[in-house]
Amino acid sequence: MVQGPVLYLILLLGVGFIVLATTKFKLHPFLSLLLAAFGVGITAGVPLPEVTKAVNEGFGGLMSYIGIVIVAGTVIGKILEKSGAALRMAEVVLKTVGEKRPQLAMSLIGAIVSIPVFCDSAYVILSSLRKSLAHRTNVSSASMSIALATGLYATHTLVPPTPGPIAAAGNLGASNYLGTVIIIGLLVAIPTTLAGYFWATKVAASTSTQEETNLNAPQANLPEHFGPLPSTAKAFTPIFLPIVLIGLGSVISYMQWQNEFSEVLLFIGSPVVALLIGVLASFALFPKWNEETLTGWVGEGLKDSAIILLLTGAGGAFGAVIKATPISETIQGMASGGSLPGAFILFAPFLIAAALKTAQGSSTAAIVITSALVAPTLAQAGVDGAVPLALVVMAIGAGAMAVSHVNDSYFWVVTQFSGIRVADAYRAHTMATLLQGITAFGCTLLLWFLLV
Repeated sequence: MVQGPVLYLILLLGVGFIVLATTKFKLHPFLSLLLAAFGVGITAGVPLPEVTKAVNEGFGGLMSYIGIVIVAGTVIGKILEKSGAALRMAEVVLKTVGEKRPQLAMSLIGAIVSIPVFCDSAYVILSSLRKSLAHRTNVSSASMSIALATGLYATHTLVPPTPGPIAAAGNLGASNYLGTVIIIGLLVAIPTTLAGYFWATKVAASTSTQEETNLNAPQANLPEHFGPLPSTAKAFTPIFLPIVLIGLGSVISYMQWQNEFSEVLLFIGSPVVALLIGVLASFALFPKWNEETLTGWVGEGLKDSAIILLLTGAGGAFGAVIKATPISETIQGMASGGSLPGAFILFAPFLIAAALKTAQGSSTAAIVITSALVAPTLAQAGVDGAVPLALVVMAIGAGAMAVSHVNDSYFWVVTQFSGIRVADAYRAHTMATLLQGITAFGCTLLLWFLLV
């Protein structure tokens, strides 16, 4: 098999193919990943039967323990969106923070809602609340828009059960440490959200929007089609119940408690069971138990999860092929020789994710692809255990924030629903996402030095 610098060149060409195929030739990332997996394996001299075996096992193996988690998280998000529970959560945060700090309220609302709901959908369903609050408090519409957009963006790339971080944890072998990933994700997301809030108040506030051309026009109220919004407890339970259960499971596992009660808590605290319990809890949000909700709403969540499952599986296949090459031995030699000391291991996933995000637009795709690429190198570099792996997930998520621009669907959701002109959006939105990415990575480095 090929070894040494030539093998690195093959891997670099494989990554370059993924970027070029998805951006210039508009090939779907799923096919790009699979073609790259076969191409890298064959070119690196891996025996053909082993290439096929690695692709199959990498795809199926990852789905065996992360697939249901992704599906369940996506279904919860869809039910929160369709039932109006996301709006109820927004109202609660708004009342808690107060209308004197509207941008902070929007940032916090976004950060909470985007944990289970994709930021694109969340921005759409919260847009009317943003408009109403901006009009009522006489605050710049652009400032409110960027505060909401950056709040949504922070947790979207950092905190499970959002599919991207879950998929990264699975690729990196940290699926058993989701509780730790959630806790560290929240720690990193707080300053990242505040960085977006700072940009919204200090920079975006001076940006004009088309919405402000008629400030006296009546603003839209909450969407009437939701009907009566669910109670606060019902709205928050599907999010926080799984997080609490996973957290309890992580604590018991860490403390190594061994009794029948601990076994039960470990069972319900496993990510698959905890997320399924969250799905069942979300059924309380149904206005009616009928075909529209039990089949329709759940079916929409299943459809939304399909693309994430395919990308995650293809990423697992790519990672398995990389593991089948001699790259592990090369990395092991570098690690033992001190070439990859300490926190330096975080820079590579951050830069790869940032390059992929900037090139092809999708944060989730950047997270999945990067985690698949770096997974084979971590064990050889001595990166193992809950906290180190969680911090690598954070580094990847930080890179997947920088930057959101015209090839990102979220960029267009924000600009079209807020009335920000494209030229102004580069300054208000794109630069805000760059600041968030840098902030998230800086916090990740700090936590590495403090905790590892």
